[in-house]
Amino acid sequence: MTKKISALWTDVELEAAVDAYLSMREMENDGRPFKKTEMGLKLREGALSARSKSAIELRMQNISSVLVELGQNRIKGYVPAKNVGANVSKKIQEMLNDKGIFKVPGEGATASNTSIGQELEASTADNLAAPLGIKHPKHSNSTVITFFRDDKVREWVLMHANGTCEGCGKVGPFLGVDGRPFLEVHHVLPLAMAGSDRIENVAALCPNCHRRCHLAADKKAFTESLYVRVKRLKEECLDLVVD
Repeated sequence: MTKKISALWTDVELEAAVDAYLSMREMENDGRPFKKTEMGLKLREGALSARSKSAIELRMQNISSVLVELGQNRIKGYVPAKNVGANVSKKIQEMLNDKGIFKVPGEGATASNTSIGQELEASTADNLAAPLGIKHPKHSNSTVITFFRDDKVREWVLMHANGTCEGCGKVGPFLGVDGRPFLEVHHVLPLAMAGSDRIENVAALCPNCHRRCHLAADKKAFTESLYVRVKRLKEECLDLVVD
């Protein structure tokens, strides 16, 4: 029986594509060589195993299109798609915003959180009206892809950290339900990017350092510092060549 594949991408699939695109864009900006086909293969072996090579290529072009609208630079090898669905475009932009990539003032044609922030900064606490918000927020259902993880790896890493964040060296900010200083496990190379679930790729971090790895302006430098600070970590990088 032929497996039926949904035409609609899940948020997990879309975010895996966005993360891969941004990784390649970062390498291109830094002048580091990479090969798109290698990245595509990694995605098809991982989070995008249900997607074809052409489908991933088109999605990358969608991301290029949204970045151009935001006034951001895109990867040269991915020409912006001419027609991007409104829902897909919105989701991609929201994911980019979550990763700290906003509309460049005066560039592009799409609204973003940047304009909201500028509006708030132009106001003061005395004259800023409180927003009404949404009394009964709507919700949508989506299929979620879950990676199976080894609980023994998680417990080993947490036990060796002994309540101390391996990113900043501080004790967890509060006690968890197990009575230990609370720490989170972080896969240095994301599972969606074919990272392993082994102790060589997992660090125990406080919530602040964990979010820093994903959202901070210095996330790249901070992530690299983990390899120096935590001796068991081994960089799982892609062996990429110019396409």
